[in-house]
Amino acid sequence: MTAALYEISAERLEGGSESLADYAGKVLLIVNTASQCGFTPQYEGLEALYQRYRERGFVVLGFPCNQFGAQEPGEAEEIASFCQKNYGVTFPMFAKVEVNGDAAHPLYQYLKKAAPGLLGSEGIKWNFTKFLVGRDGKVKERYAPATTPETLARHIEELL
Repeated sequence: MTAALYEISAERLEGGSESLADYAGKVLLIVNTASQCGFTPQYEGLEALYQRYRERGFVVLGFPCNQFGAQEPGEAEEIASFCQKNYGVTFPMFAKVEVNGDAAHPLYQYLKKAAPGLLGSEGIKWNFTKFLVGRDGKVKERYAPATTPETLARHIEELL
């Protein structure tokens, strides 16, 4: 199952494709994001985690998604500008994806199978669902949207 994660590629927000193999050996926090959501202020906490742990091999990967309440209607430039201007986001952001349904991005198909939600449900319930991935490429934990980035520090440190 490890290899599958690193075989997936995704489009970067600024254009161009990137293989997740580029992040092999790092601890990852993969998050579906949105600019007009009640959880949007979590960008600040995500950036703080990235700044705090990136030198130790930790990366946040943001995947904008417009599937929940149409809360990410913007195009790539608008999303990038919003994240930078309002939250100083420097962690890697990817092009808008779908996380549920037939058109779900392969990354999210993988993550949902690797770490089902409550009662075994695979569907992503809302923006800012978080997946913590160990250096071995295995999904260690899935966190609900209401779980704040700050509360994840202990879990990240255990994997670093």
